[in-house]
Amino acid sequence: MQSKRFTLLLVLAVVVLSVASLFIGVIDLKPSELWSGNLEMWQIFIVSRLPRLLAILCTGVGMSVAGLIMQQLCSNKFVSPTTGATISSAQFGILLALLFMPASTLWSRAIFAFGAAILGTWIFVWFIQRIQFKDVVMVPLVGIMFGNVIGGVTSYLAYKHEMTQALSSWLVGHFSLVLKGRYEIVWLTVPLVVLAFVFANHFNIVGLGKDFSKNLGVPYNFVLFMGLTIAAMITASIVVVVGSISYIGLIVPNIVAMYKGDKIRGTLVDTALFGAVFVLACDMIGRVAIFPYELPIELIVGIVGSVIFVGLLFYRLKYGRKAIRLGHAGTSCCASMPREKGGEMV
Repeated sequence: MQSKRFTLLLVLAVVVLSVASLFIGVIDLKPSELWSGNLEMWQIFIVSRLPRLLAILCTGVGMSVAGLIMQQLCSNKFVSPTTGATISSAQFGILLALLFMPASTLWSRAIFAFGAAILGTWIFVWFIQRIQFKDVVMVPLVGIMFGNVIGGVTSYLAYKHEMTQALSSWLVGHFSLVLKGRYEIVWLTVPLVVLAFVFANHFNIVGLGKDFSKNLGVPYNFVLFMGLTIAAMITASIVVVVGSISYIGLIVPNIVAMYKGDKIRGTLVDTALFGAVFVLACDMIGRVAIFPYELPIELIVGIVGSVIFVGLLFYRLKYGRKAIRLGHAGTSCCASMPREKGGEMV
C-alpha cells in the first residue's frame, strides 16, 4: 500500500503541476478566456503552452528512464547520459549535421545525433568493461573525462568553422523555443520508454553479469547494446529539441531507488513520474524567478541537481545500495550487486 500511495502521489503531482504550467507565462492566459472561446488565447494555448508542456513531460520521463537503463546495465548508480558521454556525443552529431548539411532539417540533425549518441555510448561502455579494477566513483569519472574530450573536439570544430553561435542552442537546455511543429521529435521517447518497460527484466538480468545472463538464456550482448541504444536515442531526441540538460538521468533514478529498490520493472513507472515532476517544478521556477524574463532550465536543474548529487554521493559511499524503507512494504537492496569475473561489468 505504501508503494502504491507513492505512485498515486506522483501522479497527482504531475497533474497539478501540468495544469499550473499551462497558465504560467508572460502572456496572462486564464481558463475563463479559454472557456469563453477567445481565439487568440486558444492559439497561444495550442501553439505554445501545450507543446511546451508535452516537451517538458517527455524530457522528464525520457531522461529519467534513460538514466535508469544505463545505471542498471552498468551496475553503477552514477552512470547516466551526462556521465556516460551520451549528451556530449549527441551535441557532436548535431555539429556534424550543421557542418556537412547546413540546410538540414530538424529530422536530419536528429539522425546525426542518434548515430553519434549511440556510438559514443557504446564506446564508453566498451571502455569501462576493459578496466579490470574499478569502483563506484571511477566509472562516472571516466565517462565525464570521455565526455569532456568529445566536448573539446566539438568546441574546436565549432570555433574553427565559426559555428559556435549556431551550436549554442543545443549547449544549454531551455524550453523557450518549443512551438508546435518544432518539437515533435521528442514524441519518440514514448515508444522507447514502452520498449524499455517490455525488456525491463532482461535489463535486470544483464546487469548481474555476462555469465549470469548466459546461464538464464539471455543474450547478453544483444540486450546490452539494445538497452544502450534505447537510452542513447531517448537522450538524442531530447537534445535535438531542448538542448543539454544535466543531472536528470543521474539523480532521479537514485532518489526513487532509495525508496523502492533497484528492480527496474518495479521502479520504472515511479522514475518516469518523478522525472516529470522534477522537470516541471524546475521549469516553473525558471519562469517565475525573474518574471517576466525566463531562466534556462539547465541553470535551475544544474543548481538543484548538483546539491542533490553531492548528497547522493555521500549516501551511496556510506550505505551502498541500501534503500530507505517505506513502512512494511519497503525494499532493502543488498550493499552491492554481483560482479562479473574478469571485470566485465562494474
